[in-house]
Amino acid sequence: MIDPASAVLAGITAAGVAQSAAGWLAVRQFSRKRAAAPAACPPVTVLKPLHGDEPLLEQALASYCLQDYPAFQVVFGVQDAADPALRVLRRLRARFPDVDMTVVVDPSPHGANRKIANLINMLPQAKHDVLVIADSDIHAAPDYLDSLVRSLAAPDVGLVTTLYAGLPAGDSLTGRLGAAGINHAFLPGALLARAMGRQDCMGATMALTRGTLDLIGGLHALSDHLADDAVLGLLVRAQGLGVALAATVPATTVPETRMPALFQHELRWARTIQSLVPVEFALSAVQYPLFWSSLLVGTSGAAAWACLVFMLAWMVRGASAWGVERHLGLAPGLAIWCLPLRDLLSVAVILASYRTDRVAWRGQTMRATRLRHLPGPTLSSGLSSGLSSGARLSPSPSFSPGKG
Repeated sequence: MIDPASAVLAGITAAGVAQSAAGWLAVRQFSRKRAAAPAACPPVTVLKPLHGDEPLLEQALASYCLQDYPAFQVVFGVQDAADPALRVLRRLRARFPDVDMTVVVDPSPHGANRKIANLINMLPQAKHDVLVIADSDIHAAPDYLDSLVRSLAAPDVGLVTTLYAGLPAGDSLTGRLGAAGINHAFLPGALLARAMGRQDCMGATMALTRGTLDLIGGLHALSDHLADDAVLGLLVRAQGLGVALAATVPATTVPETRMPALFQHELRWARTIQSLVPVEFALSAVQYPLFWSSLLVGTSGAAAWACLVFMLAWMVRGASAWGVERHLGLAPGLAIWCLPLRDLLSVAVILASYRTDRVAWRGQTMRATRLRHLPGPTLSSGLSSGLSSGARLSPSPSFSPGKG
């Protein structure tokens, strides 16, 4: 006789296994996608806000100098004349003398979000009307800009974003765990969310025209928001424009080599998302079937049927991970025996995210609080009344200067 607790855990495990399989299928379908070529290839300005040196920084920035695209400019921005990233930029100038490259050093503050403040200072140097905002740790394929422009040229599209895969900076177990969390949970989960109608903007890459940016109130409309990407997406959609997903998957550096650092990094992500969609975020724990099936083994007294459920869940998780890596051309990542550890870590991060609303972000400690309305005079009342989002930045008493 199966007790009620075991039955519930078995049901949750089954749901997680189904989601893993569905995510694999979603990735396979996405890997076959390619947008139609635009009638023209407009020149593009890439905005890259920087703060400090970091693992693989030069490799990531160099990927933007190697774009197979007719005309583009790259604007780098720092807020401190002594920023170590400037040494990397000097090397890039020497390596790529033919790339149109601009460096902005400006400490002017604009709101609580220092990344947005940096972008506000950089924007006057942008030469072109198509703008691509990309994080410093993003590694782009040579067709990255081409893919973004293809998607942005589609009718009724106002903003283009991308998925991204994890790229460990080293060969440590910690780095592989971090990359697996991105590749096997975030990435297929984002595709499933889009299949269900969501049009989320992922802040690693955000492409739009200068006209659309002006329409939603400019970068200043984002300057007090931790989840500036989510707010940008909502403001663009409030104008009746869509948020498209480009058919390219850049990589993001996973710099951590020690577990405490990885846990804190993922906890920052988790608290930001939890502040945006708390109920949906709690339900996202279902996608980790190895955690639930391990609990099932414990509550059932290691019954044979429960152990079989655990092994089946492990097999599906392993097959799904392999499928995602194969379809996206990713290097083999986490060994299959480490997948239970990855699921345990993910659920631990979700639980810890509800302890406090404080977020440690690039040297700043801030509070991520839910926003009841979005900024901007053009926001429709229908959208603002139907959404509670934003992750507004509120500096906490322990606010300290640091990475922005």
